[in-house]
Amino acid sequence: MRRRDFVVGLGMATAWLLPTRAQQTAIPVIGYLSLGSVDPRRDVIAAFNRGLRSSGYVDGRNVAIEYRGAEGRSDQLQTLAADLVQRQVDVIVATGTLAVLTAKTATSTIPIVFALGADPVKFGLVASLNRPGGNATGVSFLVNMMVAKQFEILHQTVPNAALIAFLVNPINPNTASDTKDIETAAGALGRKLLVVNASTEREIDAAVKAVVRERVGALFVHNDPFFVLRREQIVALVGYHAIPAIYAFRDFALAGGLMSYGTDQADAYRLAGEYCGQILKGAKPADLPVQQSTKFEFVINLKTAKALGLEIPLPLLVAADEVIE
Repeated sequence: MRRRDFVVGLGMATAWLLPTRAQQTAIPVIGYLSLGSVDPRRDVIAAFNRGLRSSGYVDGRNVAIEYRGAEGRSDQLQTLAADLVQRQVDVIVATGTLAVLTAKTATSTIPIVFALGADPVKFGLVASLNRPGGNATGVSFLVNMMVAKQFEILHQTVPNAALIAFLVNPINPNTASDTKDIETAAGALGRKLLVVNASTEREIDAAVKAVVRERVGALFVHNDPFFVLRREQIVALVGYHAIPAIYAFRDFALAGGLMSYGTDQADAYRLAGEYCGQILKGAKPADLPVQQSTKFEFVINLKTAKALGLEIPLPLLVAADEVIE
């Protein structure tokens, strides 16, 4: 065979192989949508990846994850969701009620796996927990149970607090229903409730000032992604004014908050990762029942308790999953 014929033949063979190689190297893409920032949630993202690995998927090897965090700006969620849809990702993971609702509005075809502290049936995300029936499924936290328990723990810690404040984000879709739950809990214990709103950094400052002005005995911080993003600010302000407070996430206690009680985030996001893996292997969201996250964690920061001059009741210390000393 002449050299020129060999080169031409080799070129044709290479051109024929190129599409096959491209198909072999293509990997599925997961879009991750959150109202908050992705960086402070590295612990839950690690848990999510553990769930993915149960189906054989490893980020950067045979699956890619596109992260989109709105940094607390709810007006950016629609743009971020539209970007993931335009990129035609294989699955969208949405965290928090507002992000999930935005993702559901953005697409009715791309599978959505959610992790949220709300009833997905109530918000029209699924037809039922056992048979979602659409393009969304995932993990739901038992928020109603948490709100009552959080209030009970706070009351045991500060039994003489006649007035308790509830810090909420008014744009959170769960705020109205959770406020009713805590009002019921406060009434049952003969306590008055002061609801203070904040959806910006400046409003957080104003809300804490209102709490101080009203001589509130204790503070309950609502489960909200924006508050997680601003936890350093909230914990610093609350600590400066020596206000006993309970939070929904362990992150707050680690940042110096008095105590936290809520869903074990790592466990919930691991479950979400498992569902993503199943969907990438061909499962349909409509056929995957919504999972209820029933694993909770209770964290007490004894350093903060001592700084506040509080004696944590022994039953609470015994019940705590983690005590920071």
